[in-house]
Amino acid sequence: MDRAAFFDRLDEELRTDAYADIDASPNGLQVGRREGDLETVAFAVDAAEATIDAAIDAGGHESRSDSLASQNAPRSGDADVLVTHHGLVWGGLDRVTGREYDRIEPLVKNDVSLYVSHLPLDGHPTLGNAAGLADLLDLSARESFGEIGTETVGLLGERDDPIRVGALSELLADELETGGEGVQTLAFGPEEVERVAVLTGSGVDWLDEAVAAGADALITGEGKQQVYHEAREAGINVLLAGHYATETFGVRSLAALAEEWGLETVFVDHPTGL
Repeated sequence: MDRAAFFDRLDEELRTDAYADIDASPNGLQVGRREGDLETVAFAVDAAEATIDAAIDAGGHESRSDSLASQNAPRSGDADVLVTHHGLVWGGLDRVTGREYDRIEPLVKNDVSLYVSHLPLDGHPTLGNAAGLADLLDLSARESFGEIGTETVGLLGERDDPIRVGALSELLADELETGGEGVQTLAFGPEEVERVAVLTGSGVDWLDEAVAAGADALITGEGKQQVYHEAREAGINVLLAGHYATETFGVRSLAALAEEWGLETVFVDHPTGL
């Protein structure tokens, strides 16, 4: 497959343009070229030195340390593109120095294009992070949740068999890659949880929307100090399962989609415990 065709198909599936004015992340191709053949795609949650190096190594390219020490042309390999949820640019990039250079240089040196999907991948109704977590929780009667601008980035659904809040916390801890940190639970709502709001990553700002929607629990990745009192006063359970842990679903779903398109894939797993 041609790289440009791959990027275009992702943009269309994820409705990338719809989030252009509401996302601090410039979604789509962030680093590298659109042209060229594509055989294997690496997928990761975060674009960072560790995941970039692993993606490059997985494809048989030079690692970052090798590329810094060598002036040779990049070796051929299979990892032509790295797709991540969290990219390298947030609201603008003034200079390519320091940390930015250390991340971008190996991508350019090894001709690995970086494609990013932040909010579009959160909000996709079937491939997104919230959708994957809703699948794990067996949520039915799903509806959109988590308004941001004209779009939504979460889901609201119901369990056919209500679950105790403690058991729900244990389920998340058992099934998610929490880095051994467990699930922090603010059990201020009903003991039996039936209606669940899901917004992965950093989603506690949508607590009031979850309360207004009649949710028994809000599941997200990480919290803020004020959410303790807000949840207690509103009478809702909040489960903080980790930013990374709740956001592996989207990139894994994209990897499965890429395989359906006839591409080889590599998943770079680098849990942060946060």
